[in-house]
Amino acid sequence: MITTLVLPIKKKWFDMICSGEKTEEYREIKPYWTKRFHTIGLVDRYGFVIPHEPTRITLQNGYGKDAPYVHVWVVLNIAEGREEWGAEPGEPYYVLEIVKVC
Repeated sequence: MITTLVLPIKKKWFDMICSGEKTEEYREIKPYWTKRFHTIGLVDRYGFVIPHEPTRITLQNGYGKDAPYVHVWVVLNIAEGREEWGAEPGEPYYVLEIVKVC
């Protein structure tokens, strides 16, 4: 069994990722996300990104037991996101660069 991080995501972004249109997902740089990414070895405890190979995570549309989900392979960076993909202009984010959708 592969342990993976499960991230909830809105339907609009979920559909765009599944279609290949959206190739990044964003999370605010806050202690909550730092801790979650730290638990799977993507950042150190201070929030600095650790160089890594693509990592498998699960994106889930909603919280329900039967919510649709997709496994993706990602590389984490810190950068500004694209406004058309939900990022606020000029704000840094944890950027999950999607390199493969399973």
